Amino acid sequence: MMNKNTVSTLIAATLLAAGFSASVSAHQAGDIIVRAGAIVVAPNESSDDVAGKGEFQISNDTQLGLNFGYMLTDNFGVELLAATPFSHDVSLAGVGKIAETKQLPPTLVAQYYFGNSQSVVRPYIGVGVNYTNFYDNEFTNDLGGALTDLSMTTSWGLAAQAGVDYQVNKNWLVNASVWYAQISSDVKFKLSGDTVVIGTDIDPWVYMVSVGYTF
Repeated sequence: MMNKNTVSTLIAATLLAAGFSASVSAHQAGDIIVRAGAIVVAPNESSDDVAGKGEFQISNDTQLGLNFGYMLTDNFGVELLAATPFSHDVSLAGVGKIAETKQLPPTLVAQYYFGNSQSVVRPYIGVGVNYTNFYDNEFTNDLGGALTDLSMTTSWGLAAQAGVDYQVNKNWLVNASVWYAQISSDVKFKLSGDTVVIGTDIDPWVYMVSVGYTF
């Protein structure tokens, strides 16, 4: 499982790689970059206490990740991160899995690419905003009918990114990247008929390895 050590290694590698260059022309003003690959959402969750059972525990999930970039200049770009829907199990200590949720977290960032348009290796950093929509929320263990009417509010939050592209030839590249997103939601449900609202921070690390094409 990827962790914060992996994040630190990736960021260090991207910064060290900034000096590498060669004759392959890439990442010029006006370029459109499309990347596709495996993306992992790893929640770093915390929540209010849930009926004396502690905090919610939220599982990781891996899906097909897509991002679409546009180079405003040779060094500045914008990128939209998208993916197929993520599914997460929600558990409580001593109880196990109690619910499932799905979410879509499109993220838009402004980026700075190190190096120049001739660099084979282009490390970059970015900052922007994340929007996460939760849907298909349902209890899988209602504790004998005590839990009903599950819902989760949508989330807006800041996002940060670091990554590196390696240009294989004029058009094709390989990429590794990591994001951190602020995602919070009010989890609302009824417990034995009483309405309960649990403030929950999900704040995931997001990892992606992909292949890209430059137009």
